[in-house]
Amino acid sequence: MPEVTFRDIQKGLRELGLGPGSRVIVHVALPALGPVRGGAESVVGALAALGGLVIVPVFTPQCHVWPRIGPAHNAAAYSGHDDENALAEIFRASLRADPSQGPVAEALRRMPGAVRSMHPLYSFAALGEGAERAMAAQSLAEPLGPLAHLAETQPAADVLLLGADQSANVAIHEAERRAGRKQFIRWALTTKGAVECAGCPGCPDGFNALIPHLRPLSKVTQIGSARVERLPLGELLQTVETLIRRDPLALLCTRPGCERCGAVRTMLTSFSPALPV
Repeated sequence: MPEVTFRDIQKGLRELGLGPGSRVIVHVALPALGPVRGGAESVVGALAALGGLVIVPVFTPQCHVWPRIGPAHNAAAYSGHDDENALAEIFRASLRADPSQGPVAEALRRMPGAVRSMHPLYSFAALGEGAERAMAAQSLAEPLGPLAHLAETQPAADVLLLGADQSANVAIHEAERRAGRKQFIRWALTTKGAVECAGCPGCPDGFNALIPHLRPLSKVTQIGSARVERLPLGELLQTVETLIRRDPLALLCTRPGCERCGAVRTMLTSFSPALPV
């Protein structure tokens, strides 16, 4: 298989209609592209060359800790976490992106000029015009603030999935929040001790059920061996919010034992007993 080059990536982005001034939140599954000359740095370089704003999630679940007691109906058991708590890392701005976000997220975080938000579980990194304002929109109570900011201030902003599927699409969590879906409380270790983080999102494992609903919005091309998809952020949020308001059980996963989806179902059926579980 031939190597994917910087120019191949640029060409694919142009085919999707991205260009000077584009604002994108990006999820990259680098192995899906095949061999990339220059690796993650080439992908970041091509995105940065758009000359707009690029945002990536650089979450840090390794900072998560559990209290011994906590609120009910929070998809959480508060005992038996001593070993996990002992291994938790203290959040700091220099902490690496979680490996689940892929090497492109870490490469962008380390780029000169990149700005990182300071949420100890759900931080983002941004590069380009407006990066500081977007990152400042996040707080402990609003972990998805950068996405809300992008949607409200940049009507032409997009979600870009390079080899990633909808289960990686963090913007769907923002649509869930807007639709009133239950959010969760978690705790993280910081230099000031353990802090409470409200508004934490649920499970993404059912998000690929969205694929047929998003086809009318989607622009698709191929880069290397990867399917690459562009989705307008505003229309994506509206589509998902409408879907959940019509069907409150939409996009919940069917994985046995999923505590977060189970908590959402329990809350819904307590208010509407006729809903299936």
